[in-house]
Formats: sequence, structure tokens, C-alpha cells
Amino acid sequence: MSANFSNGSLQFPSIPTTHIKFTQISSFNYNFHPESPHKKHTIICGSTIRPKRSSKSDENAEAQELVRTLLRNFNYDKPLLSTLNKYVKLVRTEHCFLLFEELGKADKWLQCLEVFRWMQKQRWYVADNGVYSKLISVMGKKGQTRMAMWLFSEMRNSGCRPDTSVYNSLITAHLHSKDKSKALSKALGYFEKMKVTERCKPSIVTYNILLRASAQAKNVAQVEALFKDLEESICTPDIYTFNGVMDAYGKNGMVGEMEGVLARMKSNQVKPDIITYNLLIDSYGRKQEFEKMEQVFKSLLRSKERPTVSTFNSMITNYGKARLRDKAEAVFQKITDMGYTPNFITYECMITMYGCCDCVSKARGIYDNMIETEKHLKVSTLNAMLNVYCLNGLPIEADKLFETACNSGMFRIDSSTYKLLYKSYTKANMTELIQKLLKHMDRDGIVPNKRFFLEALGALGSSRADQDAITAKVNSNMPVDMTKV
Repeated sequence: MSANFSNGSLQFPSIPTTHIKFTQISSFNYNFHPESPHKKHTIICGSTIRPKRSSKSDENAEAQELVRTLLRNFNYDKPLLSTLNKYVKLVRTEHCFLLFEELGKADKWLQCLEVFRWMQKQRWYVADNGVYSKLISVMGKKGQTRMAMWLFSEMRNSGCRPDTSVYNSLITAHLHSKDKSKALSKALGYFEKMKVTERCKPSIVTYNILLRASAQAKNVAQVEALFKDLEESICTPDIYTFNGVMDAYGKNGMVGEMEGVLARMKSNQVKPDIITYNLLIDSYGRKQEFEKMEQVFKSLLRSKERPTVSTFNSMITNYGKARLRDKAEAVFQKITDMGYTPNFITYECMITMYGCCDCVSKARGIYDNMIETEKHLKVSTLNAMLNVYCLNGLPIEADKLFETACNSGMFRIDSSTYKLLYKSYTKANMTELIQKLLKHMDRDGIVPNKRFFLEALGALGSSRADQDAITAKVNSNMPVDMTKV
């Protein structure tokens, strides 16, 4: 289904009240009309209201402080278990929950299992669905699907009965695996099982997870089937339902399908939020449908929602890819005119935009200014400038900047920088720079894995000699631990 913009813009005008009704669904012109319900006046006696004690927030703060203390004490000299034993009188389930979260963020999923095993040995431990659900979620995010399934089995063996939350975590864990088609099939199998299992009926969260995954897989038929199933269930779609599907379709370039979901959202009388506006602006920008993108932006300005810096960053990026420098610069100016402060991503977007528009010196000017002011110094900023040089066929300049950055010590250079330069140097067939880069990698302890070199092979042309050289490098440098890059 395609949007009809012929008679005006996609409008979400501002409204004075939260009571809203949508106009007919024949077009995408959102015209909201406030209803006029009878006002109800509630009189509250002030003397009867007593402020609630903030004991819960105090407890949360204390728990977080203890977890920070534990994390600070984790090192090679003081292993995890010895640290936990030191604080055994203080640590309880809520602290372990927070530990799972923090260790998961740091890619230390094995230590999560150590904490779990330690918990099970404590007298206060009681097998709980929440603990298993959290661990399954952490394992899924780290791509450890088998471990997530083992935990699910372990949970059942411990006497816990699965509930909706546990199944949602298990479904999400499968959807993080590399084989997306197989993962979606497995997730849908769990979904059907949930329907007939007591205490496990699908919630709106379940539907939201599966709808987004189906849209990401470009499986329109499955999306429609899930929406139909949702309509027949007791669950009610919410803003996350529609935003998730529209975002997935938009990132896949499926604008027509995205607009179809937008119409469905309108028919369900779900009010758009800033995320809705941002994903529409980004999706139209990716497809270079700038007239629609600009109409949505105007509608945003007329609505009660306010743009975010991400709104402007998206527009700058997409104008840049289309080499529309003047429009991108106008958006950047609008940021300050409207009272916003550009963030480091904004400057990176401007650097990339100038690179796409063959304005290397302007990109370098922004980069140098950031270095001089020592603001927003991120390795992603360095990568943005290096990429500008690479896009414009200037590998020597990229190498000089890389050397300067290494010597200055201002950036914590990681594998992302090496991957960017390696691909660029192989495309340019700069053998000397490749060898120089490999020495830097050895010095910094960056061990290239198979994926690193396969990407380099893809960057190279069909030169058999070059491919043989890279393949030999793969075999000679392949580490046992494949997780470092």
C-alpha cells in the first residue's frame, strides 16, 4: 500500500487534549480532532495526603552501590567467586540481577554463569523464573543460544514452571542467532506452544517481538498473519507494536509496507510519538524520497512532539548520501536556531556528509576543531574522518591521520578502525600500507579472525594472487579464541 501525499503533507498537528479521534483512513493526512467529553472535577483534601517514603529508591541505590563495589573488585588477582564470598553476608538475589545486567553489557556472559552457580549454593537462594528469564535474555544477546536453551531446561528441572516472560526471553534469544530464517521458525514454534500452555499465553510483548522479527525477515505474509492473530486475541496493540514493524520495514527499504502499517496504526487510534516521526523521516531519507521526508518533518513541527537531535542527524546523513550539501548544511543550522546543541554524532554526520560531497577539507576542518576543543573525542569520530579519506581515494592521507592519532594517544583505537583501513588499503592495492597496518595490529594485540579477512577478500577484486595471499594470512593468523575481533 502506498501513501497518498497528493493533497497535502503527512500531518500530525498539535492538539490541546489527550482525547483524540482519527479521521477516515483514506489517506495519510492525519487530522486530529479533540473530543469534548464532560469535564470531571476531583477535589482532594491536601491534609489527607502524606508523602510516600522513598525507602524503595534508597534500597535500589544501596543495591547499585554494592554492585559497583563488587565490579570494582573483579580482577585477575581477585577472582569473581572470592569477591562474592567476601561480601556473602550482603549479596542477595537483587544484587545478582544487577550483576547479570552489568556483566552482560561487558560481554562477560561466562561470569554470569559463575554468579548463578554461586547463587545456587547460598542458603537464601530459591529457584525463581525471574532469575532464569534474566540469564536467558543475557545469553541470547551474546549469541549463546545453546546456553539459553540449557538454562530453560535447567529451570524446568529445578521445579520452576515456565511463564510468558521466560518464553519471551527464549524467543528473543533464538532471534539473535545468525540463521534468521531458522530462528524465526523456531520462535514461531514456541509461540504456538505458548497458546496452549497454562500461564504462558502470549502477551503484547510476545507479539511485538515476533512482528518486528518477521518484518526484519521481509516476511510480509507472516506479519499479516500475526496482526490477524493479535486482533483475535485479548491483547491490544500499542505504539511499540507499530513502531517496531515500521522501523524494520523502513530499514529494509520496504516503504509501501511501512505505510500500510502506518494506516493500520491510524485505524487502531494509536497516537504517533517522536519515535514514529524519527523512523518515518529516516526511512524516507534512506530511499531518498525527500519530499515525503520533509512533509513528515513539517508535521512533526506542527505536532505536540518535539524533534530530537537524532531527527536532525538522520536528515543530515541522508541528504549527504544524496550529495545535497546545501540542504544538509541548512539542517545543521536549524539545530542551533531551534535551541538544540549538536552532539558528537551530529559532527560525525557532518564529516561524513562533506566526504560524500567531495569536500574533504571541510570535513577535516570539523575534525580538527573537535580535536582542538577536546570535545566528543570518540574513536568513531576518527573512523568517520578516515572513511572520508578512503571514500575520496586518499589512502596516504588516511595513513598519516592514523599515525598521528596513534602517536597522540587521544583515541582508544579498536578493531573497527583496523577493519576500515584494511578494506580500504586492499581495494587500493596498497601492499606497503597493509603490511604496516598488520604490524600496528600485532603491536596493539589485535588478533584478526576469519571474518576479518573474509571481509578483506570481499573488498578485493578477483585477483587470484591477492586472494591466495589473504587466505594464507587467514590460516597463519587464526587464533583459537575467535572472539577478539
